[in-house]
Amino acid sequence: MSSNQGSSPIPQSSGGTSDGLFRKPRDPSTAPRHYRTPRSLPDVCPKEPPGEGRALCEGPSVVVDQHRWTVYNSKVNLPAALNDPRLAKRESDFFTKTWGLDFTETDVMPSFYLPNISREHFSSYLQETAQREKIHERCKNICLNKDDLSVPTITNNHDKARAELEQVPKIFMKPEFVLNDPATFNAVLPWSHFSVAGGKNSRDVASSRLLQEKLSHYLDVVEVSIARQISLRSEAFFHAMSSQHELQDRLRETADAVAKLRARTAAIDRVMCRGPLRVLRDALTRNNCIKLHNKLKLMAAVHQTQPTVQLLLSTSEFVGALELIATTKEVLQQELQGIHSFRHLGSQLCEMERLIDKMMVADFSTYTQSDLNRAFEEDSQVLEKDRLQSLVFGLLRQRKLDFLDIYSEEMIRAAKNIVRQCVVKSVLQISEIDADTVKFHEQMRLMTFPQWFDLLLDIFEHFILFLKRIKATLSVIRNMVLEVLDSSQRSRLADVSSATNHSDGRTNEEEEEAESGGPALHSGEAELAYLTHEGLFISDALNEAEQRSNAAAHAQLRAQTHTETCGSDSASATTESSSSREHNSNTTSSLPIGGAAVISEDVMPSDLELSRVANNVQELLYTASDVSHDRCVKVLMTRAKDGSLERLSSSEFVCLSQAVESFVRDTEELCGRRSMSLRGALQSQANRFVQRFHEERKTKLSLLLDNERWKQAEVPAEFQDLVDSIADGRITLPERKPTGCEDRKPSEFLCVDGQKYAVVGTVLLLIRMFLEYCQCVNDIPSITTDILTRLADLLKHFNSRSCQLVLGAGALQVVGLKTITTRNLALASRCLQLVVHYIPVIRAHFETRLQPRQYSIVRHFDHITKDYNDHIAEISAKLVAIMDSMFEKALSKYEVKAPMPSACLRNVCKQMAKMHEAIHELLPEEQTQMLFLRINASFKLHLKRQLARLGVGNDGGPQYGLVMVDVAFYSENVQALRSLEHLDLNMPEIWEQKR
Repeated sequence: MSSNQGSSPIPQSSGGTSDGLFRKPRDPSTAPRHYRTPRSLPDVCPKEPPGEGRALCEGPSVVVDQHRWTVYNSKVNLPAALNDPRLAKRESDFFTKTWGLDFTETDVMPSFYLPNISREHFSSYLQETAQREKIHERCKNICLNKDDLSVPTITNNHDKARAELEQVPKIFMKPEFVLNDPATFNAVLPWSHFSVAGGKNSRDVASSRLLQEKLSHYLDVVEVSIARQISLRSEAFFHAMSSQHELQDRLRETADAVAKLRARTAAIDRVMCRGPLRVLRDALTRNNCIKLHNKLKLMAAVHQTQPTVQLLLSTSEFVGALELIATTKEVLQQELQGIHSFRHLGSQLCEMERLIDKMMVADFSTYTQSDLNRAFEEDSQVLEKDRLQSLVFGLLRQRKLDFLDIYSEEMIRAAKNIVRQCVVKSVLQISEIDADTVKFHEQMRLMTFPQWFDLLLDIFEHFILFLKRIKATLSVIRNMVLEVLDSSQRSRLADVSSATNHSDGRTNEEEEEAESGGPALHSGEAELAYLTHEGLFISDALNEAEQRSNAAAHAQLRAQTHTETCGSDSASATTESSSSREHNSNTTSSLPIGGAAVISEDVMPSDLELSRVANNVQELLYTASDVSHDRCVKVLMTRAKDGSLERLSSSEFVCLSQAVESFVRDTEELCGRRSMSLRGALQSQANRFVQRFHEERKTKLSLLLDNERWKQAEVPAEFQDLVDSIADGRITLPERKPTGCEDRKPSEFLCVDGQKYAVVGTVLLLIRMFLEYCQCVNDIPSITTDILTRLADLLKHFNSRSCQLVLGAGALQVVGLKTITTRNLALASRCLQLVVHYIPVIRAHFETRLQPRQYSIVRHFDHITKDYNDHIAEISAKLVAIMDSMFEKALSKYEVKAPMPSACLRNVCKQMAKMHEAIHELLPEEQTQMLFLRINASFKLHLKRQLARLGVGNDGGPQYGLVMVDVAFYSENVQALRSLEHLDLNMPEIWEQKR
């Protein structure tokens, strides 16, 4: 059924679709051309004022629109209301209806994924609906539809109704028709047709009557049209009314059924539900009372926190007091938050915690003072180990990680006191020093070296005990820090594993619930409806139901632990530290479970901080070693301020060096690190000692050389023993034997490796001097390079000064010698040869004491050896030069005449005999022979020149014979000298070779 409320239905045009639907009439301007608009009667008022359509008010008019149909009056025929009368044709399908008329239909390819549907697919449905379809067709035949009326009749009625409605002016049909609008009112009632004078003439009466009749005619046309529309839809109206009555009857039956159901539900609630719900409410009330009771007990335990903390502090149980304060603060924040009576307790606990921090720091400082300043005669074990562990744990817990600075400061003060006490004790034993009038530093300078050395050894001993005590204490602290670090790591691993197990268990429970179809209904869910009805949260109800059993167990546990707490509070006043800790654990156990563990994990320093503290403990031990060395350096520098250490003898300085080295080794073994301050100070003093040692010996050597008369000296037996010890490979000074133990005569020569050395007394002392240098290297290895340099300087000084005195004839003025004889020269040469013999031995000795990177220093000995050899060669040349000048003077007067041998040759042989007599005992045979070979060559050269001058040749004449007589005499005299018997003189070289 498709119709329109505003006009009679019209059939579709012959050219339209034949679907049996009807459309609303269009405006006259858009109406089809084949409809002829009926001619209206002449009207005194225009139907629509031109140009004023938009000026009309958009609101509805009470006068004009009171009988006009609008969309607000639609009550039936909703499909007709939804049809758009403005469309030229109806939508043919879904796409044009939804997407517009511009949608173009295209052929769609059949889908490969959808099956081909045929009539056989609907066979079962058609069989099921066949009976109902037959009934429907029968009903259609019985009840004829008014739409089946003849089309011509409907068309004629529609044209007639349309023609009548078109007589009504369009202004009455507009939705914005409002008589309040003056323009609309003037258009409906044209006052211009009435007289303005105010009088009523016949024309005005006729016009008004005509207007009234016209308006009545319009009203009749509209009423007839409405009645026609209602008659066409009377069947639908009657059907709706019957349906309304049937609906009212069904609603009445439903209301009765609901009333009965409510009565029955109320009876069920009264009989079956109120009692059980009252039981649940009472159980909830009981649980609330239990919680309140436990909360009150918890408040009572918290109320006892301050007295308990004071009791713990009276026994110096700082850790227990801090744990109790932390646990109480946690309880205040979680369990007792918002309690008015405890509003100031949190700030009071924080103030007590700060007070405990100060007390722990002060107590640790006091403990450190008593530990470091106690008498060294006592046991070196840790003082009050339990107290120290408690203090360290408390300081770590409060993150007071700077407590090691306190220990360091006290350690420095204790080190100063150790030195002062040792000095005071030593001064009391020395009657020559008045401790009241002499300053502290002057007291050490007034001591003799043995007294001061004993004081230094005493200080070393006290510092060793001091370091042992510090090491024991720091070991306890470090072990405590490492235990806390290990506990933190283990607890973290346990938390991770427990979290993993918890997640695995929860997953298993969920899987079990899924397999069983969900959790079974329990008592907590049974009371869920009541709790929700009472206004509680559903999550709270579920949580309460799940933890009901745990709440009772926790309440019982708290009650028991509270009872134990009361007993432990009364007993903790007389217990030691261990029992106080047990009391503390009992006290904290009365608070919520797990609070203390969480607090201890949160307040403890991190692993990185604990590792840093452990490293600082080890560094503090190193610092203790450095402090001890620094105080010893002060003692050493105080003594060395006036140069006392520089004036020590070699043996005394060696004793000092050995004592310092022993102390350094002991501290290195004890602390695990080498401190360099004391060694540096000793090295500085050793350098000064070496400088003074060298200057003394260099000055002594200079004095010996200046007083040396360069005569052969006797060699005492002790010097021979000294040389023999060097030959055995021991470059050390032998111990001095008591005088008179062995009476051995001195020898003329010094025997070294089978050779005899004629020496002067200065060389003997020089040998002892460089042995003293070598001994210093053995005793003080740190001064090896400095000693080597000084020894090289000493050897150079001896070489240069002896050259000045002998070759330079400086001894003539210094000592007062009349002349430098050949014996003096030979003796000096032999002394230099002895020193050159020992230079390789000294070099090998120093190489064993040097590092490989220091081997370049020993090159000094190569230069010294070269200088000595050059000096020896110069002395030999000097001896030859002496004879050469004598040969030149004597042979210049030589004449070849009888008697033979000539006087000149006799004089030459006499001088050579004197030369041989002077040196043959001093120099070895090889050197004597080499020297006389050079002298003989000089003699042959001068004789050859003189013979050439005289014109004597090797011609066998008389003069040749006389010369041969002199030559034979010379050869016999020279070869007659000791050790020159087999000397090849090669005398034929005196003759010039004939060309």
